[in-house]
Amino acid sequence: MLHAGEDSKRHILYRGERVFVALNLYPYSNGHLMVVPNRHLATLEDLDEATLIELMTVTQQCLALLRMAYKPEGFNVGFNVGTAAGAGIADHLHQHIVPRWVGDTNFMSTLAETRVIPEWIDQTYAELRLLWLEMFPEESTSGDET
Repeated sequence: MLHAGEDSKRHILYRGERVFVALNLYPYSNGHLMVVPNRHLATLEDLDEATLIELMTVTQQCLALLRMAYKPEGFNVGFNVGTAAGAGIADHLHQHIVPRWVGDTNFMSTLAETRVIPEWIDQTYAELRLLWLEMFPEESTSGDET
């Protein structure tokens, strides 16, 4: 688990008992979030039931947050388990939540090894962090001040 006190620097929106939420440093679209178990495990089968429940509950909250912030028309939600499946960090499971719009530029990563992101990650973090505090005040723990 990443050390507390560096949440804004590391773009961590939320820390729960068993999972945390961070912005992807190499997003496919603005608001690309990851829900990450605190325990360093490589596969979904290794998660205990309490972590699975928290992971999915926090995923629901992330979807609500992103719907409010960006009004996406859809989402890609899922895991890349193992290097062969495209996991960038193969030995630490994490779930991606990618907002999508009809006609978005997601194909650019595949065709041109380029990402088209119209908002700087620090701006995305600041806006989503404030919205998280508004939407989920009872669950707004963080490892540093906002």
